[in-house]
Amino acid sequence: MSILRKYTVIVPLSLSIVLLVTACSDSKASQCQRLIDVVNKGSELIDNNKGQQVTTSLQLSKDLEAVTKQIKELKLKDPKLQEFQSRFVQVFETFSQLIAKAGKALGSAKNAQDSSEGRIKIQKARGEIDTALTAAANAAKQSDDLASQVNKYCSQSK
Repeated sequence: MSILRKYTVIVPLSLSIVLLVTACSDSKASQCQRLIDVVNKGSELIDNNKGQQVTTSLQLSKDLEAVTKQIKELKLKDPKLQEFQSRFVQVFETFSQLIAKAGKALGSAKNAQDSSEGRIKIQKARGEIDTALTAAANAAKQSDDLASQVNKYCSQSK
């Protein structure tokens, strides 16, 4: 094998190894992007399903549980991003629980009979929905604040 032929094989092989190692490194930017992508997916679910019916609300709750699981499963190495990850898990768990609670209350109100017992059921459901919506608004504010912090952190250079 001639020396030129030998280098023709070694150089591309070495370059491939370097590119593979570089591509597999888990930089802060790639970790940020993975976290932001999953969080955006959950936020879009909420935005697209605001004010929907009972079955949609219950499905949204399940979908948010799936997003929460995806956030939990991100393998982030950056300690600050791990902290953000944990906080987003809490926020999306809260959203999921509150939306499920509001959906169930809405379903209860829709199934109430036209009677004094039914009106009591509706009043109770209305209170549960109002409570859930207030708590969801607080969770949304936390989510917005957290997203702002993540964007600020991720835009900083190493």
